[in-house]
Amino acid sequence: MWDYTDKVMDHFRNPKNVGFIKDPDGVGEVGSMACGDALRLMFKLDDEGRIEDVKFQTFGCGSAIATSSALTEMIKGKTLEEAEKFSNQDIVDYLGGLPDQKIHCSVMGREALEAAIENYRSGTTEPKKLEGRVVCVCFGVTENKIREAIKHNDLTTAHEVTNYTKAGGGCGGCIPEIEQMIAEIRNESEHTVRARGKSQEMEAAPGDGRLKGMTNLQKMKLIVDTIESDVIPELKKHGGDLELVDIEGNKVFVKLGGACTDCGMARFTLQTVVEPKLKEKVSNELEILEA
Repeated sequence: MWDYTDKVMDHFRNPKNVGFIKDPDGVGEVGSMACGDALRLMFKLDDEGRIEDVKFQTFGCGSAIATSSALTEMIKGKTLEEAEKFSNQDIVDYLGGLPDQKIHCSVMGREALEAAIENYRSGTTEPKKLEGRVVCVCFGVTENKIREAIKHNDLTTAHEVTNYTKAGGGCGGCIPEIEQMIAEIRNESEHTVRARGKSQEMEAAPGDGRLKGMTNLQKMKLIVDTIESDVIPELKKHGGDLELVDIEGNKVFVKLGGACTDCGMARFTLQTVVEPKLKEKVSNELEILEA
């Protein structure tokens, strides 16, 4: 389902530095078993203040294992000042890339390292805890974490925030608030965001203007062509598929297939993959519904 690089697969199948350090100098714990990913990272410094040994324990997917393994290899022999300069994007680049939906695993590794360094510097025995109001109830993601991800990674869409934090990847109820945070952080009012979005849609997809002079058959053909050339190939990258069932005016009825069949994220897929692409290429007035 996921397109992983050979390096990711190697770190997943043969992870480096898995285990436990007795009396570590720093320990960082992030995530939770409840939301599907948890990571503990610990390190030991040598007499020169460099990371002599580093170990991790994780409960999560193959990407969580691979990114944790990669991070430990990257920071070995580094000072804490050097290690904390590594970003989650550095981890992704080291592995040769990750699927967008797995970027949050690299973020988790970066946060564990930050927590471990903070643990060492503060002298506390408790792992650093995230503070702030919980915005995404499904995955327990706080407002602080969402805002930090948006700022540090220059995120511009709720879909990107989901990739980096998981927020919005469940019921989707927090997506409007995430979009509002993006607008605030980018110092743009909701009016400016909407105006810019409409302008981009018109420039990228002059379909709204074209539809006025199109017959129903021409409009249907444009929808079919867009689904076949832009939507289905994107879904098939992750094992999914899509079937066009019917078109009634501006309502497009589709049926998800492949790995998307009976998936709990089907609604999210329609909202973040299928609908945006059809609105961009055909018309912003289209409504995409699951048949």
